[in-house]
Amino acid sequence: MRQYILRRVGYSLVSLFLLSLVIFLFVRVTGDPVSLLVEPGASPEDIENMRRQFGLDRPLWVQYWHFMASLATGDLGLSFYYRTPVLELYFQRLPNSLLLAAVAMGLSLLIGIPSGILAAVRVGGFWDSAGKIFALLGLSLPSFWVGLVLILFFSVYLGWLPSSGSGTTLHLLMPAFTLGWYFAAAHMRLTRSSMLEVLGSEYIKLARLKGLPEALVIGKHAFKNALIPVITLAGINLVVMINVAVVVETVFAWPGIGRLLYEGITFRDFPIVQGVVIIGGGMIVLVNLLVDIFYALIDPRIRLES
Repeated sequence: MRQYILRRVGYSLVSLFLLSLVIFLFVRVTGDPVSLLVEPGASPEDIENMRRQFGLDRPLWVQYWHFMASLATGDLGLSFYYRTPVLELYFQRLPNSLLLAAVAMGLSLLIGIPSGILAAVRVGGFWDSAGKIFALLGLSLPSFWVGLVLILFFSVYLGWLPSSGSGTTLHLLMPAFTLGWYFAAAHMRLTRSSMLEVLGSEYIKLARLKGLPEALVIGKHAFKNALIPVITLAGINLVVMINVAVVVETVFAWPGIGRLLYEGITFRDFPIVQGVVIIGGGMIVLVNLLVDIFYALIDPRIRLES
């Protein structure tokens, strides 16, 4: 067990190292941030002084070494545009992203799990076909298109909901539904496939042979066992929602982490982009590591001993 955990921790550290290297190099091929920060007509001396101030005049390997050394101490750097520590900006936006992700996850589970159960119980029927169409649309329609359609219908035509911003419950409804739409389809598909696998098992057949009511067989025996992979996916998806809702937060001007990442990309703010991506990647790697360890604890067969 110890070797399994150490191996997984090693894989996680390698993944984070590669992520830091890729994002460090990627942001630097987007252009020079100083050209967006200096005033028009600035002299070459002023431009060079600003580059020196941000440490952009150093060789790339020196910049990367400084970035990793600061990262090891928990320092993500100072934003070029806001002149504020990146970690402070991140935690300022984090509550908004947590709220959006929690509501979106709740909506996705409320829609995805019941529709998946209904499709599995009525396999081959109308509800199964409707569920397949819903899953296809949910996984195919891009979130920015769904968001723009909601704004056009509920804000422009009906005037029921605000089109952007934050502050009230009404501001939260459309971005939460837009973000949860894709994940609802994913949860529906997984719930359906998991339910179909459980419904075909021997103990479900035995429960039916004993004459138990169908509602009890489905609700107590089948659903409880089919829910395990769905909850696992939901936990991973929640972390993903917090960190990658860039399009949704941009469309609805929601002041979250995704919007912060968009602003960092727009202004070529290297520390913001690096910091947001590293934290998001670290959260996803950590959740996957905990899931792997949890699975190894409950099922010794997957401990991959060499």
